[in-house]
Amino acid sequence: MQKPLAYRMRPNTIDDIVGQQHLVGEGKIIRRMVEAKMLSSMILYGPPGTGKTSIASAIAGSTHYAFRILNAATDTKKDLQVVVEEAKMSGTVILLLDEVHRLDKPKQDFLLPHLENGRIIMIGATTENPYIAINPAIRSRSQIFEVKSLTESDIEAAVFRALEDKENGLGELAIQLDSDALIHLSRATNGDLRSALNGLELASKSTPPEADGKVHLTLQILEECIQKKAFSHDKDGDAHYDVISAFQKSIRGSDVDAALHYLGRLMEAGELLIACRRLLVIAYEDIGLANPGACSRTVSAVQAAEKLGLPEARIPLAETVIDLCLSPKSNSSIMAIDNALADIRQGNIGEVPDHLKDSHYSGAKELNRGVDYQYPHNFPGGWVKQQYLPNKLKHKTYYEPKESGKYETGLAQRYFKINELKK
Repeated sequence: MQKPLAYRMRPNTIDDIVGQQHLVGEGKIIRRMVEAKMLSSMILYGPPGTGKTSIASAIAGSTHYAFRILNAATDTKKDLQVVVEEAKMSGTVILLLDEVHRLDKPKQDFLLPHLENGRIIMIGATTENPYIAINPAIRSRSQIFEVKSLTESDIEAAVFRALEDKENGLGELAIQLDSDALIHLSRATNGDLRSALNGLELASKSTPPEADGKVHLTLQILEECIQKKAFSHDKDGDAHYDVISAFQKSIRGSDVDAALHYLGRLMEAGELLIACRRLLVIAYEDIGLANPGACSRTVSAVQAAEKLGLPEARIPLAETVIDLCLSPKSNSSIMAIDNALADIRQGNIGEVPDHLKDSHYSGAKELNRGVDYQYPHNFPGGWVKQQYLPNKLKHKTYYEPKESGKYETGLAQRYFKINELKK
């Protein structure tokens, strides 16, 4: 029986990895480890289908070490012993330990000495937060790297590679993939390359060739094969961005029903990650200091939605949409940082005042660094009058508070009081 397309298309070397350039790009940490042949055990954590197994496979391929895969939950201590014995006989073995957060104490105690002597290089894979879910003994012997969801362009690049590869991919089938079908495949799989490739294979193998011998894959076929509907996409994908824009503007405009409608369209199209990211932006851009509690609740709801996945994810997201719609709103934070950035980008910067400069080195005092700095905690109310902005900007203001809600009103009152004292 032939292995699934996602398995066959796993990268053989680090150069073949799709996405994760913050880890495997030129000069980045995992590439540097591979090139220097100074590997250490590591934990890769992130959503499913984002390349944790692929990174482990590519590291093994690039270093020519033996590569074995076990599951911490289902494989036994005896299975670990087999890998250790292989390492004793043939040298270093790279062990991908899936669901590493479920490693029990007997297996952990057996494995630890072999991690310490370098005989086993463990690459633990997990969707859980390793700082919470993984035993400290394993964490302390591993480097921890976050694997991020793949972008639409990452998915598209992997799809094209699979369509062209005649040995491991689908290159022998002469597939014609419509542009709107490709857009849907890259978006509706929520950054999960495994789902995208396996959906593509199902579509390709279950669609009869046309008279010219080509396998024509349409949007409708891809919707059926990945079991996610697409809302209407035009050729350039404008409708996709229109819905996202309308979603944010409806929340900003406090229209609960419209916002729920656009959330529903995103959910029906399988756009969970996009909805989550947009809600985080909305919370901090449009609600901001008017209701910081709503921002915190949005973060919690997004985390819950990502753990639940669709269809249940719609529940915390719907609660958040209603919360944000009916919340007081303030854009004072984004306006403040954009005002500051505008000065900086125009070169309006100035030198840091001497009394604020770092003084934690020998000779700083002779250079007048940090001299005359007044420590606010030594003064009543935790405040003392002194200059913080550079001389050329010392009268500049960037933040314009709004009396948008109880919290920001309180901030505004303190802000105005401090400004009066500064005069």
